[in-house]
Amino acid sequence: MALTDTALADRIAALTDGESDPVALMATVACELHHSDPRCDWTGFYRVVAPDLLKIGPYQGGHGCLTIPFDRGVCGAAARTGETQLVADVDAFPGHIACASSTRSEIVVPVRDASGELIAVLDIDSDQPDAFDAADVDALERIVHATFARA
Repeated sequence: MALTDTALADRIAALTDGESDPVALMATVACELHHSDPRCDWTGFYRVVAPDLLKIGPYQGGHGCLTIPFDRGVCGAAARTGETQLVADVDAFPGHIACASSTRSEIVVPVRDASGELIAVLDIDSDQPDAFDAADVDALERIVHATFARA
């Protein structure tokens, strides 16, 4: 299975149906995504806990950074700009934070609630270079929106 598989999106929708707690939703999404695609080396969420500050949330994989300011790294860039970050080579990304030395590429998707407020970012790291593409961006943005922005 891959991140772009519609069966994955359908499974996440079924598992999260009726759930409104953001942490429970994050835990379920992180688990399903991480185990669906071998490119996923670290899969998780960084939650917005204060102005311009992210703190680690539910994840799968090795230890992550505990806090990330909006002005640092790929996750900070996604939170700051509100735009998905697709990074083929993390070493070429200015200000990349090396939470794991194995990370070679990364995709980070902003997570908004039903009111449009940024509540987190979804971060997926790969130990493979150039692991993700535009189809992955589209699939992940659809999953995040369907899971967290529902009324």
